[in-house]
Amino acid sequence: MTMIRKSMLATVFVALGLGTSFASADVWRMAHKMPAESIEGQIFQAVADRIGEKTGGKITVEVYPSEQLGKDDAILEQLQLGTVTIYPEGSAYLQKWVPELQFTSAPFIFDSREHWSRFMASDLVKGWMDKIEAEAGIVVIGDSTKMVRGPYRVMVTKRPVASLADLQGLKLRMHPDELAAAAWRNLGAEVRTLAWTEVYESIGRGIVEAVNSPVSLVETMRFYEVAPNIVRHDEYPQGLAFMTNAATWNALDAATQDQISAAYDEVAAEFGPKTDAEADVSLARMKALGVSISTLDTGPVVARMTEFYAKMDAEGKLPVGFLDAVNATRTAK
Repeated sequence: MTMIRKSMLATVFVALGLGTSFASADVWRMAHKMPAESIEGQIFQAVADRIGEKTGGKITVEVYPSEQLGKDDAILEQLQLGTVTIYPEGSAYLQKWVPELQFTSAPFIFDSREHWSRFMASDLVKGWMDKIEAEAGIVVIGDSTKMVRGPYRVMVTKRPVASLADLQGLKLRMHPDELAAAAWRNLGAEVRTLAWTEVYESIGRGIVEAVNSPVSLVETMRFYEVAPNIVRHDEYPQGLAFMTNAATWNALDAATQDQISAAYDEVAAEFGPKTDAEADVSLARMKALGVSISTLDTGPVVARMTEFYAKMDAEGKLPVGFLDAVNATRTAK
């Protein structure tokens, strides 16, 4: 092979971020779907910057926002291959390999964020996470419940929604999640699966009427422009799982792993209050533009979902030990 051809190939491999002798092993790629200026976009960039600082430049993290490197399935495949090193998302996205993990985002079953955090620390969930590395070659950096997402969930709708009755026949956008889709159908909605970046146009065209979202992302995604009703429903608490290629992670020495974990923990602690404050300011700005802000009457919703989970359990459709773990973690020990 000529030197010119070798040089050309090296350039291609570096551009693609592929793990070859031509590419720098110290350059990591982080992909995410959020706008760079959103609160989550800021969090992801802060983690990337902090990793560089903590490791003394040993690792540089390049951030690709707004699905620049592809949508969920494509990024998860790249994460397995190592061409993407970090993908921050909800841990339920790992259900692709371990279906039980969809229950970490089970709608309307957790009493509070604290309850959910205790559930996520249970032996049941730890066992599910162990399976991910074996099945998919992916590990999660840190405690995903520390990195607050939201800080709570809302529904953004074209028409007012105040009660369970208003959910009947509502055309609701959903991410690819069988449990979430079944839950919202149980509540009366007509579920349509769409990519996150397709939601704005789809609401505008009438394909869907509503979308569930962390409240902090409604303004940056401009959903309120096509759906001027924001309804808080606290569907489930959320954190950000920084999913990482296991081979890359396990190749690091313990000191570097500790530095990266420290970077994650520091940013999580710093951005918790910022996420809360930004949500309040964002809601105030949208309210000033005429957007309706309200809260869903969740009493009947929770009652119907309790029946839903009981029926699933009776039919053997819940993971073994799920309801026991949920109930055991309702109060702190």
